[in-house]
Amino acid sequence: MNLLKNNVGKIDRIIRIVIGIILIGNVFYALHHPIGWIGVILIVTGLLGKCPLYSILNINTKTLSEKVGIK
Repeated sequence: MNLLKNNVGKIDRIIRIVIGIILIGNVFYALHHPIGWIGVILIVTGLLGKCPLYSILNINTKTLSEKVGIK
């Protein structure tokens, strides 16, 4: 089990970053919860393309072409 393996696909990365920005934005706008830290985690894992939880659960959301390195 390699926790630093790229295992987050392109679509998953985009979704993580968008949801992370929304969560952080809500903290500054109206909500004063530690939920912003979840947003930070989502943004970091989205930018890096690595999710330790996915590695533990043996999940990989990359498409076949991303795994092969075609695009």
